[in-house]
Amino acid sequence: MMEDVLNDFLHYLKVERGLARNTLESYYRDLKQYQTYMQKEQNQNRWETISRAQVIQYLYFLNDSNKSSATLSRTLSSIRLFHQFLVREHGAAIDPSLHIETPRKERKLPKVLSTKEVDKLLSLNGSDPLAKRNKAMLEMLYATGLRVSELISLKVSDLHLTMGFVRCFGKGSKERIVPLGNLAKEAIEVYLSSARQKLTKKINTDALFVNHRGAPLTRQGFWKILKSVAKDMNITKEITPHTLRHSFATHLLENGADLRSVQEMLGHADISTTQIYTHVTKARLKDIYQSHHPRA
Repeated sequence: MMEDVLNDFLHYLKVERGLARNTLESYYRDLKQYQTYMQKEQNQNRWETISRAQVIQYLYFLNDSNKSSATLSRTLSSIRLFHQFLVREHGAAIDPSLHIETPRKERKLPKVLSTKEVDKLLSLNGSDPLAKRNKAMLEMLYATGLRVSELISLKVSDLHLTMGFVRCFGKGSKERIVPLGNLAKEAIEVYLSSARQKLTKKINTDALFVNHRGAPLTRQGFWKILKSVAKDMNITKEITPHTLRHSFATHLLENGADLRSVQEMLGHADISTTQIYTHVTKARLKDIYQSHHPRA
């Protein structure tokens, strides 16, 4: 019965809220773990009978399992939304998550590449189709700040190279338009004119970036490509799929872009999410000062 209600909630999120698959999977993981704990540790077999004390005990359990404050905060957010749904749609008398304080998030500064490291990474070249695809993908990521999930979801029809922009769909399927720089446009044009058709062969697909079999690229596939390119270009700093997005935002702010414009290009719903990059730029300025000022 608990599973049926959970599936009903996920259907609500998908149909009425229009959430993306990755977000739905995140909600499912959080709430499935919550369900397992309540059944095994609290002998609960109905969502409606869970108490506030049991929700708090679950959060203590996660904390004792060395979960980060960000994980605790996200989990509590999932639990809250779920119990609100139970009150509204399933006649639950109370919301046991009400007034439980959200754990304060640790403000970890994202790792970014320097402009020299970006230039080094993007200096990759090659005449084969896969090398041209890799060049186009990395140039686009740094030029636009797209999430990897947004990049691999792009269709050829989302490109507007003459006008110099790309259309993408972010979290919650929200559409946004992001400018493309000249170097990214050139790399994409080369990929489209002399590489993509060789990869797709006779496969009919509108996916912009494809693998060697012509199928749409996956997140895992992109991650392997990024690690391989970084290794080939002798980049020693740890790079994740989000590194170029972080670098895009940081370098824009360092060069005078206003926060609202960066927020819009990144697709952040809340400007407080974008503000983390102002802390990054301040930290980088401090490092530069310490390294180069004679009396630092």
